[in-house]
Amino acid sequence: MSAADSAPLWLLTDGNAGNLRQASALAGALALGTSRSWTLPPRAPWSWLAPRRLPGAAHAFGAGFAAALAAPPALAIGCGRQGALATRLLRQHGALTVQILDPRIDPAHWDWVIAPQHDDLRGGNVITLLGSLNPVDDAWLARARADFAMLAALPQPRTAVLLGGSSAHARFDRNAFEVLAAKLEVALARDGGSVMITVSRRTSKKIVAALRHRYIETPGVVWCGESDGPNPYAGLLAWADRIVCSPDSVNMISEACATRVPVHVFDPARVRGRPRRFLDALLHSGRIRAMDAALAAFDAEPLRETARVAAALRERLDFP
Repeated sequence: MSAADSAPLWLLTDGNAGNLRQASALAGALALGTSRSWTLPPRAPWSWLAPRRLPGAAHAFGAGFAAALAAPPALAIGCGRQGALATRLLRQHGALTVQILDPRIDPAHWDWVIAPQHDDLRGGNVITLLGSLNPVDDAWLARARADFAMLAALPQPRTAVLLGGSSAHARFDRNAFEVLAAKLEVALARDGGSVMITVSRRTSKKIVAALRHRYIETPGVVWCGESDGPNPYAGLLAWADRIVCSPDSVNMISEACATRVPVHVFDPARVRGRPRRFLDALLHSGRIRAMDAALAAFDAEPLRETARVAAALRERLDFP
């Protein structure tokens, strides 16, 4: 048995970057030692109804995982529907289990469920948080400043711009980007400084094409994809004097809000459904403001939910 096989903590996701990032952030905050990360390929028919358990579910993720059930870890953390099915199976074999995100079935199937407040899931074993789990804290930001030290030379104010794309709850297309960019350009003309821009996997090709040449004469860095080298996202958060976000990603906005600088979210009113409740909570608390051309400074208390959730889990699960 390898060290990874005998790790006291397993992380179980479908490989989606957002799910893996949340599970990894919680594992890092718990600091339980080595962990093993499982990527669970969805396989029909179990994938269609996960985390509901169908006959033969022990084989839902292949022979390797089915065999591993015989020697479960002390703690298993799942994120997303496939992770939720895997942790259900591991709980049957004696592991303590934590499910991140609302599993959409009775949370009693897990020892603990961690769900965003805006999902409205409640229960005796449910821990809620504002936004999403992430690794951003002062130590993480210090490492990012060291890793991307070249950004320190950019003129201030350094405006980080985090761009997502259209989602089920918000439309962020080329037209929306043009409105955002127009407001940003007013601020740049007034304040000077520099821009630090990065896109995500959901950013449309039309937005990326517009970005390629729009800021050539503006000091800064624009990352449009892997052809531009490593994504400087962490450095952008670490060196920003202010942050502008598109409104579509709870994860991205949560990480921006974990810094100590003002966060301006473009047109929060265009967001619908549960994520809108998340943005409304941040607006009400004063942690974010709706983006305008002023991009005025304001006091910003960092949103650090991961450490709080980890401390609550340690207390409830009685870890040494």
